[in-house]
Amino acid sequence: MTDKPVLAVIGGSGLYTMPGLEDLQEINVQTPFGAPSSPILLGTLEGRRIAFLARHGHGHTISPSEVNYRANIYALKSLGVRFVLAVSACGSLCEDYEPGHRVIPDQLIDFTRGRRTSFFEKGLVVHVGAADPFCQQFNEQVYSACQHTSKETAHLGGSYITVEGPRFSTKAESNLYRSWDISIIGMTTSPEAFLAREAVMHYSVLANVTDYDVWHEEPVSVDMVMATMQQNRLAAQEAIRNLANNFSTDQTCACEDALANAFISDLDQLPKEISQRLGILIDKYSKE
Repeated sequence: MTDKPVLAVIGGSGLYTMPGLEDLQEINVQTPFGAPSSPILLGTLEGRRIAFLARHGHGHTISPSEVNYRANIYALKSLGVRFVLAVSACGSLCEDYEPGHRVIPDQLIDFTRGRRTSFFEKGLVVHVGAADPFCQQFNEQVYSACQHTSKETAHLGGSYITVEGPRFSTKAESNLYRSWDISIIGMTTSPEAFLAREAVMHYSVLANVTDYDVWHEEPVSVDMVMATMQQNRLAAQEAIRNLANNFSTDQTCACEDALANAFISDLDQLPKEISQRLGILIDKYSKE
C-alpha cells in the first residue's frame, strides 16, 4: 500500500461511520488474533489519509466484553497506523463533566475481568510501561481540535475507569468510584489503550459524556444515553475533521519506544511460530 494511513479512528457507541471520507476503500484484515470488529475503511478526510474501524461492528452487534481488542489494534498496526483516536461514550462521575461534554482523559484504571490484555503470551514475556497510558502530546492535539468545535465544552485531563459491563453500575459502585476521585466511567478503553502501547502507537481517547452514571438524582438508562448520543456524534465528527485538518506527526514523546526495554525473554531464542505471529511488533528489536 503506497499511501498508508498514519491516523486511525476507532468509532465507539454512536459513531459507526465517518461522513466526509472520500476515495473510500474497504479492507478485510485477518490477524493472528482473528478478525477485527468490522472491515476497516480507508479514506481521505480533510486531505489526510485515515483508517476507520467500528469497534462494536456494523449495527452495534458486539458488546464491550466481546470486542476483539487485540485483532483491532493489530489490524491497524499492520496497515501502518501510528496514531489511534478512540471515540468512546462514557458516564460522568463529577458535576463539572456534564452530559454533552467531551473529555480527553490522561489516566486510566482497569476494572475489567477476563479480557485478553496483551499480545505477548505463550513463551514471550514483556512488561510494557503504562504509567501514563495515553499519549500526552496527542491528547493536546485532540483537545485543540475539540476547542475549535462549535459551541462545545471539552476537558483536558481526568481519570477514566473501565468496567466490564455490559450492565450499568450499582449506586454503591458509582459512589465508590467517586470516592476515588475518578472523572468518567466507560466499558471499552481497557485493554485497548494497553494494547496500543504494546504496539508502540500514540493513543488518545475522545470520551463523549452521555450521562451522570447512577450517583446522580436521575437513573441512567439506554433512553437517556441515546438522547445525548446524537449531539455527541455530530460534535465528535466535527472534532475529528478538525484534528485531520491540523494533524501533526511531529512528536517528541516516548510512545514509539515503549518496547525498547520491555522484553524479559530473549527474542533470539523464540520459537519460530511466535516470531512469525508477532513479527510486526517485535522484528525491529531482534538482532540482525
